[in-house]
Amino acid sequence: MSTRILPVAGDPDLARSLVSLLSQLPEAEPALPVPDSTALLDALDRLAAESLDELPEVVLVHERVGPVPALDLVHEVVRRFPQVGVVLVTADTGTTVLTAAMDAGARGILPLPLAYDALAERVRAAAEWSAGMRRHLGNSPEGGGGSGGGRVLTVSGAKGGVGTTLAAVQLALAAKASGSTVALVDLDLQCGDVAAFLDVQFRRSSVDLAGIADLTPRVLQDAMFPHPSGLGLLLAPADGERGEEVTERAARQILGALRSRHDLVVVDCGSQLTAASAAAVELADQALLLVTPDVMAVRAAKRTVRLWERLQIRKAEETLTVLNRHTRSGEIQTALVSRITGTTTARTTIPAAYKELAGAIDSGRVHELDARGTVRQGLWTLAGELGLVQVPEQPTGGRRRKKGAHTGASSALARRGDRGAVTLEFAGIFPLVLVVIGLMWQCALYGYTFSLAANAADEGARAGTAAVAAGEDGAGACRA
Repeated sequence: MSTRILPVAGDPDLARSLVSLLSQLPEAEPALPVPDSTALLDALDRLAAESLDELPEVVLVHERVGPVPALDLVHEVVRRFPQVGVVLVTADTGTTVLTAAMDAGARGILPLPLAYDALAERVRAAAEWSAGMRRHLGNSPEGGGGSGGGRVLTVSGAKGGVGTTLAAVQLALAAKASGSTVALVDLDLQCGDVAAFLDVQFRRSSVDLAGIADLTPRVLQDAMFPHPSGLGLLLAPADGERGEEVTERAARQILGALRSRHDLVVVDCGSQLTAASAAAVELADQALLLVTPDVMAVRAAKRTVRLWERLQIRKAEETLTVLNRHTRSGEIQTALVSRITGTTTARTTIPAAYKELAGAIDSGRVHELDARGTVRQGLWTLAGELGLVQVPEQPTGGRRRKKGAHTGASSALARRGDRGAVTLEFAGIFPLVLVVIGLMWQCALYGYTFSLAANAADEGARAGTAAVAAGEDGAGACRA
């Protein structure tokens, strides 16, 4: 059986050396090396989407790969694709590096400079482990997933004040209403408003998890705030300057722990890019970028997308732009936003109706928005478009027919209730109709009699004139 191997190395010379040595291994199928962490995760996602059997057995990760640190990348690959054996290629083979690599989930380390025997041994061990893991996952009822837990959804703003926090809260509530376990994380570490929007008083925040190496369920539970709506909240620190303590590595660790324990993790990233929010956007299964229909916001969205691409955080085509405060009469529509930013635009737009929100925002009761409001309906429709809302399957057979019969009965009752309404309305308006008809008849008679009188007067005048001319009695002729 052949062993598929995917090298990851940013150094072209090292990549060529790896491919050259791997080609000499028996039954080895080395793939073209990928240069960075983003390309690796994209390649693995693409292969997993086709079939889990298409994933390589072994991935070789160089210690200087970027932009994600090598150990973090190892941990991410192992978490998302547990059937892949990962080997760390490093010049430092000390105990500290070995321990860190094992903790991250690597199957071993490969020392530099490269040696054929060491490479063959490490690849063989990782391939055997991968084969055993695939057999185990193949027999497991849940062994097909490459997601490694729940989904991560980030909500970012093109600029401040575009509705990022409101959207994050409502999307989380929509997912929770469908029965999912949801964690809402505020990674707007300096200006986070999730606590204010939900009117909660808290003592713990994400800063309390930043320095903990082992995030156990008990530790997570202590740091999160259980909201009455059912959401688990991990809030930003009350002191904004402490947000710097949440590093990129800490953010990855926190999101990974939350992801493994929740069906959905919604992250409010705010409008400013920090190390923590950058890590969240890169790790996210879906990344939303909120924009309002004004020139400044669209320009800011374009700058944000270009920044993400330059930092290799996320590609433009993998970003979903959502148009908030949308009006049909406005000049900026979804097609224009998509063309300017180069991103995909959500089909659902959020209407502009601030009056619906003012009271809830001022009182910190955003989770109690009126279900009939257009803004809430728009955001929950967006949740359905994103697949956050699980629509229950319609029952078949008798139950479906029963529902149809119930609908038909309701319609029949409605029609029965309307029966006779036309008769009553006609009875009420009938006297008015008679009055109008009588007036019209009187007008017609008046006009007709006036016409007859005028004709008679003309005839009498002509007869009198003729009689006078003939020497006869004119008055008698008129009367005649």
